[in-house]
Amino acid sequence: MTWYLLKGFNLGFAAAMLPGPFQAYLLSQTMKNGWQRTLPAVLAPLLSDGPIIVLVLSVLTQVPEWFLSVIQVVGGLFILYLAWGAFRSFRHTRPALEATTETTTRSLLKAILVNVFSPGPWIFWSTVTGPLLLEGWRDSIGAGVGFVTMFYATFIGCLGVLVALFALARRSGPAVMRVLTGVSALVLLLFGLSQLWAGVVRMTS
Repeated sequence: MTWYLLKGFNLGFAAAMLPGPFQAYLLSQTMKNGWQRTLPAVLAPLLSDGPIIVLVLSVLTQVPEWFLSVIQVVGGLFILYLAWGAFRSFRHTRPALEATTETTTRSLLKAILVNVFSPGPWIFWSTVTGPLLLEGWRDSIGAGVGFVTMFYATFIGCLGVLVALFALARRSGPAVMRVLTGVSALVLLLFGLSQLWAGVVRMTS
């Protein structure tokens, strides 16, 4: 049981700290809307990973190759859309320090879509987290539940810390905000193009 809790903690920390579209989205939202409206978005994995886990553990290995390609292409296009939104914020010479009119619910919904269409959760659950969950579950129900609980407690907690750090940078002034917003736009652009390219290559190969 202790071993699975430790594994859950280590993997949760690694998943949160690994740069990806979801972390870049949290950065761009914090720069634009402030930490109060962005913080609920860190809960997106709790709301979206369930279907991912089910698909990975029971269905994904049986679906045709083109289905995975479609997921990658759609995800790439959606991430590019988010990159465009971040770039538009970057173009403002003096980003507003007050929160925008975007609602917390809309921000959470976007975060859910980012997480679903990002390759990270799918890869993580199919190659690392999923096999460990099955292994723990076979040992005992408590080990499996403990592993998942510790993983998400650590993952969500670390994402919350990231949002707080982004908020501190936001308070450093418009210049820092503009730089970080530009960085988030660039990261989202690169991830979007990468995922779109991978999906197209998979389709044509």
